[in-house]
Formats: sequence, C-alpha cells, structure tokens
Amino acid sequence: MKRNPAISIHGLTKKYPLYNKPQDRFKEALNPFKKSYHHDFYAMQDVNMEIYEGETVGIIGKNGAGKSTLLKMITGVLTPTSGTIEVQGRIASLLELGAGFNPEMTGLENIYLNGTLMGFSDSEMEGKVDAILEFADIGDFIHQPVKMYSSGMFARLAFSVSINVEPDILIIDEALSVGDMAFQMKCFKKFQEFQAEGRTILFVTHALDTVIRYCNRGIVIDDGKKICDSSSKEAVDIFKKLLTGNFYQKESTSKKSAASEKMPLLKDTFPKNSEMLEYGNKKAMIYDYAILDNTGTPATLFDHNAWCDIVMKVAFNQTIEAPIFAFSIKDAKGLEITGTNTMMKNIETGIYQANEQIAVHFKQKINLRSGAYALSLGCVTIDKDGVEVYSRLYDAVLFEVISSEEMGGFFDLGSEVTIDV
Repeated sequence: MKRNPAISIHGLTKKYPLYNKPQDRFKEALNPFKKSYHHDFYAMQDVNMEIYEGETVGIIGKNGAGKSTLLKMITGVLTPTSGTIEVQGRIASLLELGAGFNPEMTGLENIYLNGTLMGFSDSEMEGKVDAILEFADIGDFIHQPVKMYSSGMFARLAFSVSINVEPDILIIDEALSVGDMAFQMKCFKKFQEFQAEGRTILFVTHALDTVIRYCNRGIVIDDGKKICDSSSKEAVDIFKKLLTGNFYQKESTSKKSAASEKMPLLKDTFPKNSEMLEYGNKKAMIYDYAILDNTGTPATLFDHNAWCDIVMKVAFNQTIEAPIFAFSIKDAKGLEITGTNTMMKNIETGIYQANEQIAVHFKQKINLRSGAYALSLGCVTIDKDGVEVYSRLYDAVLFEVISSEEMGGFFDLGSEVTIDV
C-alpha cells in the first residue's frame, strides 16, 4: 500500500547573520560599498526528509543541534532561508510553554484564542471545551490568568488543546517533560490512540526510551544537518555514539595482541551479529567477550533465574588508570532495561600498562522474563571533559531467556505469596 507524505522537506536551510559587536550591524547596513561585517551561522543546512501519514517520528540531537528550529519552520513560526516545506493536513503544535497563549487571559479564554488561530469558530470550540477541560484536569484554575499557572498546568492545558482540535499532524517539542508521571502516561496513551487512528506525530525529546517505545522512525540532527534517518533503535545508538564524540571519528586499525591471536576467542563461538556497532579510540580494546552458563560454557539460551557470567577481555595499548567496565542489556525493541558498571559497584579497577590484558567478569542471575535480548559492553573513563570511550560494543551478543512463569514488566522480583485466613 502506497503511503502519502504528510510532511515533505527539500533543501531546507535556515541561516542567521552573527555580528561580533552590536555596532557592526549598523556599519553593514549603512556601508555604501555593501561591506559585510557578519559571519553566517547555519541553524539548519540542506535538510531533506519525508514524514509519511500515520508515522510517529522522534527527532533527537544535542542541545543547539537545530531540532527546535526544524519544528518551528514546519509549523510556520520561522521562515526558511531557502528550501521548501509541504504539509498535508491540519497541524497542531506544542513547541514551547507560552507559545500561542496570552498570559493576561484566563485558561478558558486562551482555549478560544487557540481555536481561532487554528481556524475554528467560537461555536465549533464550544463543542470541544468539555473534552479539553476533562483532559487538562486543572480545576478552577481554568478561570484564572495563565500567568498564574505552574509549568505543569501550562503543559496540561496546551497539550489538551492540541490533541482536541482534531489535528492530522501533532508536533511536540519537549513540552511534556515538565508534566508529572501520571500526566505523561496519559499523554502517551493519547499518542497510541492517535497512532491507531493513523495520525502523524512528530516530536523532539531527550528521553531515548520514549523514542524506542513509541516511534516508528528516529531522526538524528547535529549541527543543523540530518545525520541519521532510520529505525528508532538505530537512531538512538547513533545518538549515543554522537554524545561520546565517536560518530565522526575515523575507524582506527584494530590492534590485536599476540596472545589474542594465539588463543581461541570466546566470541567466535557465537553467531556474529551483523548489526553490532563498535567504536572507541582503542587506547584499550575489548577483543573478546561472551555470556557463560553455570558450567563456564558460552551460551545464548538461558533458563529464567539461572546463573550466568558476562565476561569481557580487554587489551591495553597504553597506560590507563581506573578504567570503567560496563555492560547493559536491551530488549528486542532496543530499549535498555538493565546494566551496571564497576563505578556503580564501587570497584577500584587499578592501573594497567601497555600490552597488559585482563578478563572482567559480571556474575549474576538472569531473572528476566521470557524473550530475546542483546548484550552491550563498554570500557570507558570519565574525566573533566566528560566520557572518553576506549572501546564500546553495542549489541555484541544476542541471547534468549525462556521461562514457564508469566510476569509483568521485565523482571521477576521473586515474590513469596502467602494467604492468611
């Protein structure tokens, strides 16, 4: 079935002139020879994408990457310097707290104001007010000026208005992060209803688990450019790589130690995951890894609550002090559900010299529910400049847990049930 694009973007660019001194702006305006006193800053540069009807797309990126600029141009708040944006259908947006609201007017008056901005008459909005008030659930504050509202109350009212004006496309920029947990759950339930109705949702968030859980696609923006447009899981992995400064790093030649070449590798006993993501500066390198069962044998199928040993072998290519060794486990959808590291466990890892090798073991019970999982491994350090990644392997081992017991969520808490009469 052919999908129709709800939003089509071609060659989108937003450029701002930046001046070193305020007076340079006047010099440039008055200069008879049109001399330039500014340099150009590209908030968005030659971006192309199509968002299709019924998709839920998460846009992620570092602060200042251009995510909000992109949404503002789609909604018409900002005008592009060049490029085109074509939108099919009615847009409802929640870009930032206060946008589209008059602080001196009451919440109820602002509902009608927003309706007017969306093209609805007052009589049409009267039929929507009850649903808006029920979802917002701010009580008698609806009759108070919105300048008296807390950020959470503001978000409740703004989101309630956005979803009840029957939008074809819903665009949200981080505004839900100010709401409490109950309100966020209520919002995401509404997301699921919109998805079932075939509506398009586009939102910016820093909550990566939200992207994985609710989005069909993930788009990563950096320095005004689109660097990834793929599945939500892959987009999150790319963003993690971007955060640690490894996305643009050229692949360095792996340095295998003589010992690692002579000895058989545990990782070779597993089917190779072609989707594994590997990066780092290789000052230390995870050259071997495995999940071992209670007999010390590499395995990919485990009974629920069985003992396992997650092992990584690390070779050091220069002197490293106090490295942090870590693992994490993701479910089949790519949601990171558990993990730990030596820093969390308050373990002093020591100092290692060049050409030294070690094996790090994490031993625990697998009390996960039945399902497929992926193991990721890391060797990093944290200094004044942030996280330095020596070696990181995403989705290095795919394994499965089987259980005859049903449970809710991800973990079995080992509950003991008694009934007293």
